[in-house]
Amino acid sequence: MKGKNHNKAKPPPQRGAKKGTKKRLQDPFFETEPKRRRNFEEEEILSSGEDSDDDSGRNDAGEAAEAEGEEEETAAEKRKRVAEEYLDKIRAMAKREEEEEQEDDEGFSGDERRVREGERDSRVASILQQEQLEDSGRVRRLLASRVQKPETSGGFRLLVKDRQSVTAVVLSEDDLRGFSASKNGSIVSWDVDSGKTEKYTWPSEEVLKSHGAKDPQGRATKHSQHVSALAVSSDGRYLASGGFDRHIHLWDTRIREHIQAFPGHKGPVSCLAFRQGTSELFSGSFDRTIKIWNAEDRSYITTLFGHQSEVLTIDCLRKERVLTVGRDRTMHLWKVPEESQLVFRAPNSSLECCCFISNDEFLSGSDDGSIEQWSILRKKPAHIVKNAHALLTPQKSERREKLGLSNGHIDNGVLISEDLSSYAHSWVGSVAVCRSSDLAASGAGNGSVRIWEIKSDSKGIQPLFELPLVGFVNSMAFAKSGKFLVAGVGQEPRLGRWGRLATARNGVYVHSFQLS
Repeated sequence: MKGKNHNKAKPPPQRGAKKGTKKRLQDPFFETEPKRRRNFEEEEILSSGEDSDDDSGRNDAGEAAEAEGEEEETAAEKRKRVAEEYLDKIRAMAKREEEEEQEDDEGFSGDERRVREGERDSRVASILQQEQLEDSGRVRRLLASRVQKPETSGGFRLLVKDRQSVTAVVLSEDDLRGFSASKNGSIVSWDVDSGKTEKYTWPSEEVLKSHGAKDPQGRATKHSQHVSALAVSSDGRYLASGGFDRHIHLWDTRIREHIQAFPGHKGPVSCLAFRQGTSELFSGSFDRTIKIWNAEDRSYITTLFGHQSEVLTIDCLRKERVLTVGRDRTMHLWKVPEESQLVFRAPNSSLECCCFISNDEFLSGSDDGSIEQWSILRKKPAHIVKNAHALLTPQKSERREKLGLSNGHIDNGVLISEDLSSYAHSWVGSVAVCRSSDLAASGAGNGSVRIWEIKSDSKGIQPLFELPLVGFVNSMAFAKSGKFLVAGVGQEPRLGRWGRLATARNGVYVHSFQLS
């Protein structure tokens, strides 16, 4: 119509309006996951003293220019630099091995030297290929058949003592140092060989507040009572801790100082895991969510939704996949890039812990004392070991006294009576797998840690032997080489006080394996 302005701006759409709904697959086994992203906080202003004199201003400007020049390295250039450094390290190792085999290299001609250099390069290539296959999970190291059964007197030895129950233990990538946390809020780093400890000191409330720590009332807080989770990055620079204060605290392991606090969870933080080879951090909480953070950038990435109850345990390998279990009797495999998840449901019990065997296989422990082996191709467990950690019957009274158990008491919610028909069992509180191998371990509160051999092609797990250890085994970590196992033990379970073993000694225990 003439005289009407057809170029008039259209009114903005309503906030609640949706352009369309995303089509979901009909199979309930495959559920899509919405992805939310936001910046966690703005970059912190590190420089101070704006009212300083001109000389200091010029110095600050020069330092800023130098810092800007150092930060010009892109992500691709950084990956290339790290790869070249690692390649030089492997070449140096191959060269040292060659020099040990043949110390005098002066008698070789030029052609023979070139041949030897070619052999050295092929050796380096084979080492890199083998490591890549092991990290990707395509090749499994056969360690279980090489582990020798310890003597009768052989067992765990106490490495680090603690006043309260140890809730989490982790090892560095080189297996030289370890970290542990307990219910009294302490975080300790220790040397695996000597057992020498260094305690992490919590900063003041003012410093914590400046680092971003806030409780629901807006006041600074810390893990004053309970640390329930730890995780260390692959490069060994960052240590993350989580607890009942609903925060994730980031530490610099080189100087043992607090550097950042991540609020955001609405419930206690129960589990943490770094993705191998990256600074990407995953956290699980009692608020039924999994959050993703970046330790290098000090930023929040996204939140994953799907669990209907508290998230208890989390695990991650090099691939962008996260494995979690919750009190809703489900285990979720999150495919982060695809924004999807696979849901596995336990048959009759609640899952308590989990860990990856490979990218397509995983292990879990339940509150009914069973251990399950899962495959990505099946919704149900591929193999179940029932009563994997059974408590002793009243007939074996001598050993019961050593474990601090007595008839008529309630242990793990089960009444231990004098009736011989009552054969109670203990729930599995922790499972661990030696990376890229067929060696696994499980711990509970029945006075022993069991070592398992994982069969190939999801054909089940076979028990090897037991190691005596009194107390609730709340966390375990295998050395990458498979030469020792570290366990965090307490008189009480990791996340509560519904059981107690008075004869147990709180601390970190280590057991060395002899490999044939």
